[in-house]
This record gives sequence, C-alpha cells and structure tokens, in this order.
Amino acid sequence: MNSDAGSNTDLIEYLKREGIDIAIQFGPRLLVAIGIIVVGFVVGRWLGQGLDKGLKKFDIELPVRQLLVRIARIIVLALFVIMALQNLGIQLLPLLAGIGVAGAGIALAMQGILGNMVAGLTIIFTKPFKIGEYISIAGVEGEVMNINLSNTILSHPDMSKVVVPNRKIVGEILHNYGKIRQIELIVGVAYSTDLNNALSAINEVLKSNSKVLKEPSPVIGVSVLADSSINIAVKPWTSVADFVPVTGEINKALVESFRVKNISIPFPQREIRIIGGAG
Repeated sequence: MNSDAGSNTDLIEYLKREGIDIAIQFGPRLLVAIGIIVVGFVVGRWLGQGLDKGLKKFDIELPVRQLLVRIARIIVLALFVIMALQNLGIQLLPLLAGIGVAGAGIALAMQGILGNMVAGLTIIFTKPFKIGEYISIAGVEGEVMNINLSNTILSHPDMSKVVVPNRKIVGEILHNYGKIRQIELIVGVAYSTDLNNALSAINEVLKSNSKVLKEPSPVIGVSVLADSSINIAVKPWTSVADFVPVTGEINKALVESFRVKNISIPFPQREIRIIGGAG
C-alpha cells in the first residue's frame, strides 16, 4: 500500500515539475502568440473600417465593398497568425503542406458551395443587375433585394422571397427590367368603331392615371385585325412597385370609358351559312 502511494506521489510530483518546466519554457511564447493574434484582430478591424470608408468615396456597391473589406481582414489576420506560429517555433512548411492536402479534400466535398461563390464574385464584378432592379432568371422573377457570395435574393410580387443559387444565374439568359416595366394589354373594339375615337379614349385613360409614366411615352396602336374585333395594343410604362395594381386600374378605367363613349367591345362571333336545302 505504502509503495503504491509513494509511486503515485512520485508520478504527481514528476508531472508537476514537467508542467512547470513546460509553462516556463512555452508560457511566455504562448502569451505573446495570443497577444499577436489579438492585435491582428484589432488591426484587421481597424483596417477594414478605414477601407470601407475609403471605398464609399468611389461609389462602389455594398456587396463589393463588403467582399473587399472581408478579404483585407482575412489577409491581415493570416499575417498575424503566421507571426504567432513562428513565435511558438512551429515549422510552417509541413503545416502548409497539410493544409493544402486537407484543402483539396474540402474543395471536392464543397464543389456546389464553391461554385456558388465563384458565380457570386462574377455577378458582383460584372454587374449584370443591381439591387433594386427587377429581373427574370432561371424561371423566376422579382426585385433584387440582396446579392451574396452564395445566392441572390429576390422579392416576388406576391410578397414572398426567392433565393436563387448564384451558379443558376451565371451562364443563363437574364432579363433585366431595371426599375420600370412595360404593361402589355390588348383591348378589342368592333369593326364599326371610330378608331381615332377609341385611341383618344385610351390615351385619356392613361394620362389620367398618375402611376403611368410620362416618359417613356406609352405605346398605343392597332396590333391585330382579328376575326371578331380590331385589337389595340396598350403598352404604358410604370414603376416595378406599381406594375400589378396599375394593370387592374387601367383595365377597369378602359371598360368604364368605353361604356361612356359607346365604344363596343365585341364578343367572339361566328357566321354560319347553310348552302342548299335538304335533299
């Protein structure tokens, strides 16, 4: 019993001495390394804030500014981490080799994420669209709310949000409406209608609606001579926000104006002629 107790005591004393020796040998270096990393955080944040203020003067968009600021902070922090590792006496070449091998495996496992990030950088720097513009891409449409490295967020007219992975955007056909949209309406009038009177009534309806833009000016004209009617194309411009409500307002106003002016909107008709009689 006494022999076992003595052995345990000797082991504890040995561990204490080794711990003290390690603390004396590496403690100051470890504290200095931690201090270097803390300074790196502070310097990176300070540099990032200064860079952000400087980039604002060049009217650079928010996603680009954020990306550049993050890259600058990462570079600064990486430099200070290298200094901290060197202070601890760690050999960097084997460490970098190990990081390279691990990085290759991670890259293979994260192909989709990395693809989105590369596509995000392409979108940010080529600027096929900007925040606030209305676009149609990959079978969806909406106003651009945010452009991130991994995805682009659209605000759909039904008040929902559409999150599109950036790799689905790059290389696809993109329809960028900007901040205004053109309404495309077709109204039919009878063949007996005075077309100048009908066109004048349509023009009055558009001018009376405050949501219809004066510039670009609306496009109004006969588009098709259909079977039962003369179809008139009505294509005014409006802001993206007013696109849905103003379409209904114009349709309602056209019906009311035509009724007042006795302009007929004909129903589809077919004329059937029976030639000859029963045999």
